Amino acid sequence: MDGECLCGGVKFKIEGNIPNLYQCHCSLCRKATGSSANAATFVEQENFRWVSGQDKISSFQKPTGYRSDFCSVCGSPVPNQIRGMELLWVPAGLMEESFKAAVTVHLHMGSAASWERDAGECISFDAGPESLAALKNAINRT
Repeated sequence: MDGECLCGGVKFKIEGNIPNLYQCHCSLCRKATGSSANAATFVEQENFRWVSGQDKISSFQKPTGYRSDFCSVCGSPVPNQIRGMELLWVPAGLMEESFKAAVTVHLHMGSAASWERDAGECISFDAGPESLAALKNAINRT
């Protein structure tokens, strides 16, 4: 399985099956992704290989130990090694191909954003709406 950041500058490869995913809804993950949660998995170091772009990776670490690695060109979060373990944290959205893993765990639901709700209650489009006006109308529908 191949993975890469938004600009394609950081690339990696994972051998074998992708493990199931988790979503973390804590405030740190919301801020790091700009979304309601991050979706990620852990991959054994022996099954992970950088292809290119390691020189483009920057890191941010809080005094508490929370670490975020990202592409310094496009800002995409990128895999990073878990402290003291032979595991890498891998953001699911970087995968280039479809895979069979599913989200099986939700973390920190007690601190999930108040505006987050089940997608089943939302208006859905198979692709982007035909216009920005259509999106605005869908967003403003109550």
